[in-house]
Amino acid sequence: MFEVPEDRKYLESHEYATTGGDTATIGITDFAQDELGDVVFVELPGEGEELTKGEEFGVVESIKAVSDLYAPVSGTVVAVNEDLFDAPELVNEDPYGDGWMLEVEVADEGAFDELLSAEEYRDQTE
Repeated sequence: MFEVPEDRKYLESHEYATTGGDTATIGITDFAQDELGDVVFVELPGEGEELTKGEEFGVVESIKAVSDLYAPVSGTVVAVNEDLFDAPELVNEDPYGDGWMLEVEVADEGAFDELLSAEEYRDQTE
């Protein structure tokens, strides 16, 4: 069983966004990192770049595959986890903690209503 924290919302494409504030932390789920295998490279946007919900914002590369990353919410990137550039394995080791990817100033908090709840996401991945 994969970890699916209740304090965030999910895209069907396996990205998450934390809820409960003007800023959301974005990354990929425990399920996604397990499916990918060992992550060897992460390409992310820079601070100040705009994300559009549902559109590609980066790439995660593993020994098995290269996968596009999709934005769960629209907004402005206010922080990038630069540790991932030197230690992409953090995505595998702690996807909800040290393996976070971006912090985004959310343009529309109503966007969270359109994302999957933890329960809905669990149902999708079982």
